[in-house]
Amino acid sequence: MDATTMAAGDEELFRPASDAHQASAEREYANYSYVRETITRFFQNKSAAISLLIIILIVIMSFVGPKMVPYDAFTVDSAHTNYPPRIPGIEQLGICDGTRNGVDLYAEGGIADEYHFFGTDNLGRDLWVRVWEGTQISLAVAFVAVIVDVIIGVIYGLTSGYYGGRVDILMQRVTEVLSSIPQLVIVTLMIVVLSPGLTNIVIALFITGWIEMSRVVRAQVLKLKGQEFTLAARTLGVSSPGIIFKEILPNTTSQIVVTMMFSIPNAIFLEAFLAFVGLGVPAPIASLGTLINDGYKAATIYPHLVLAPVIVLAVLMLGFNLFGDGLRDALDPERA
Repeated sequence: MDATTMAAGDEELFRPASDAHQASAEREYANYSYVRETITRFFQNKSAAISLLIIILIVIMSFVGPKMVPYDAFTVDSAHTNYPPRIPGIEQLGICDGTRNGVDLYAEGGIADEYHFFGTDNLGRDLWVRVWEGTQISLAVAFVAVIVDVIIGVIYGLTSGYYGGRVDILMQRVTEVLSSIPQLVIVTLMIVVLSPGLTNIVIALFITGWIEMSRVVRAQVLKLKGQEFTLAARTLGVSSPGIIFKEILPNTTSQIVVTMMFSIPNAIFLEAFLAFVGLGVPAPIASLGTLINDGYKAATIYPHLVLAPVIVLAVLMLGFNLFGDGLRDALDPERA
């Protein structure tokens, strides 16, 4: 093929777009915002999309699950204790059929027409209801603690990073002292002093939970406060609070959101651990940690007591961790 033919072919393949095509491309590009691009990248990550679905399903089940059965979380039935799970439909497969060692406990107990999806505990309370209501409590404690952590951590990090100098040195020494003491020790001591309870658990959780958030925000502020748009705002006479909250804070949103998403499973695990060691919510209220604490003692004999809350807790934490990974990659594609 000679040069003349190739040139003609190139012109045919790479003809300039018409005005209509160019206008359409510009319009589509203008409508493709950063938020839309981030959402698209997020849902291209299959594990992240699945984790979001898992989180949504668990949150929905925590509210809808207890209403699916005619039981409550506190009614004691000493005649029907430690019953194994029994689920309609699945029982025909020979699993979750309410039998133990070949004996149908539901028929023996005179409740052959009743179903306890996760079985009953040592007081005869329905575990299905208690697990999902316990999930509500674990989620509520974690979300409240994380929100408070974000508020304190963001304000602390913005102030420390922007003003610098002696202010930054003093504020960073405070965080170093607090972070030098293991969080678990501080939280445990606070719970012991304040006594177990939902409010006190939240207070104990956010005592040191904000430190990581403040460090992330401070690092971003140190990077952004010397850039051109910040210097321009300062030259135009914008006040320091205006620069912090209108110029710098919006540019740290992605890092704040990602850090918050990773903080949620940590808070859930810490609350579950405190409940497991007996420093959780007081009885008869139950969180996932207290249910695990109640069930593990008899796990070898009645494994269903601990199996359901452990699975829900593990899936919930895995979902939030995968969601945080996917969100980080979507907001910062260079790390993907």
